[in-house]
Amino acid sequence: MTRSVHIVCYLLIFAACKPVQTPAVKPVTPEGSAFRIAFGSCNKTSLENPFWDDIQVLAPDLWIWGGDNIYADTNDMGKMRAMYQAQKAVPEYRQMAGKIPVIGTWDDHDYGLNDGGVEFEAKAASQQAFLDFMDVAPDSPRRQQEGIYTSHTYVRPGGKVKILILDTRYFRTSLTEDPTGKKRYIPDEKREGTILGEAQWSWLERELTDSDADFNILVSSIQVLSASHGFETWGNFPHEVERLLGTIGNSGARGVFILSGDRHISEFSRLETKTLSFPLVDFTSSGLTHAYRSFKGEANAYRVGEVVARESFGYVVLDFESGEVVFQMLGDGNRVQQELRQRY
Repeated sequence: MTRSVHIVCYLLIFAACKPVQTPAVKPVTPEGSAFRIAFGSCNKTSLENPFWDDIQVLAPDLWIWGGDNIYADTNDMGKMRAMYQAQKAVPEYRQMAGKIPVIGTWDDHDYGLNDGGVEFEAKAASQQAFLDFMDVAPDSPRRQQEGIYTSHTYVRPGGKVKILILDTRYFRTSLTEDPTGKKRYIPDEKREGTILGEAQWSWLERELTDSDADFNILVSSIQVLSASHGFETWGNFPHEVERLLGTIGNSGARGVFILSGDRHISEFSRLETKTLSFPLVDFTSSGLTHAYRSFKGEANAYRVGEVVARESFGYVVLDFESGEVVFQMLGDGNRVQQELRQRY
């Protein structure tokens, strides 16, 4: 298929694009053969989330939690479960989840430990609390495995979508702190650490290699491509990024892209490399209830467009007929803040 990229900027805060009062286009609502996803991350139950009614209006095929679905930061499972129940009790969310299928991953705050990884002592119990929140069946294999990673396949008359939920917490080894204090973390120069762990890597390789889906979506709670900001990112483990690119390229999987969160900003990143036959897009959408409004800029060699530093959620439309994917950042009232189009 012909590959092309198109970026459009609309109403942006802390961005170079000229602000406008009304978006030039509305959220994409195709009538043809398509699959539509809404997703987001960084959701505090103590703050208002203004988007649940907007998502219902869009009526996507799926809602994906991108992590930090609650802010528990605790090894007290009673406290964590109470926060999950508080989120489920939000009337607008309950109404949305009653109409739209919900899947997702976790990040550090709903895992239970800020910037936490393999060392978190309550991770096994936290996994069960998360799976309860996601309404995973008691007899599901996910209840027995270590880590919450899984895959979901959706078949429509026009094509097939496979969504690979990654767990960037359960197995992730220690981060390398910046001794200069200029950044929080720096890349692991020893190339010894891991994000996914061997069991999850083996699973991911099989899932991609065996996939016959038209589109294969990786859901990572942390950014994969943006690597210079000094916070959590796959870039802190550059050898894991190399392995991911090689795994995608060697698998032959079609239409691969990434959905990520964590950062309290939204941005598009895109990598063109000989390792892959198509550009790899990493769409970061964050946060749902609170954003990095004081954002003043940071390096990202792969950024396309500008950073949106206000509350928003992500909206993705997969067109089976044309092979085009439309990525949109949506604000309150489903106002389009920025758009990227990628044809596979």
